[in-house]
Amino acid sequence: MLVLTNNFASFENARKFNCYAGLAPFEHSSGSSIKSKTRTSPLRNRKTKALLLNRANSAAVHDTELRSYFKRKTGEGKHRMVVLNAIACKLVYRIFAVVNRP
Repeated sequence: MLVLTNNFASFENARKFNCYAGLAPFEHSSGSSIKSKTRTSPLRNRKTKALLLNRANSAAVHDTELRSYFKRKTGEGKHRMVVLNAIACKLVYRIFAVVNRP
């Protein structure tokens, strides 16, 4: 993360890094009509996204809070990869919160 973010100087906040990594979902719409489901950007850093999804998969198994989140969302009918993508976003937000803490 230090190398990708240039010691957290390249990105102002976690949302921008999530967009860079391809974790932030965007809706496909034209005017008032929504064309399809939300999707992540195809202009993503594939290696970064793969690493973060591996970490999210591990966190869904070992972190009690994220494990309960994973079970709740998959129980609601969400696809497994959508939930892992959300967990990866949560991990990035946690990382940026720790780094920006005074």
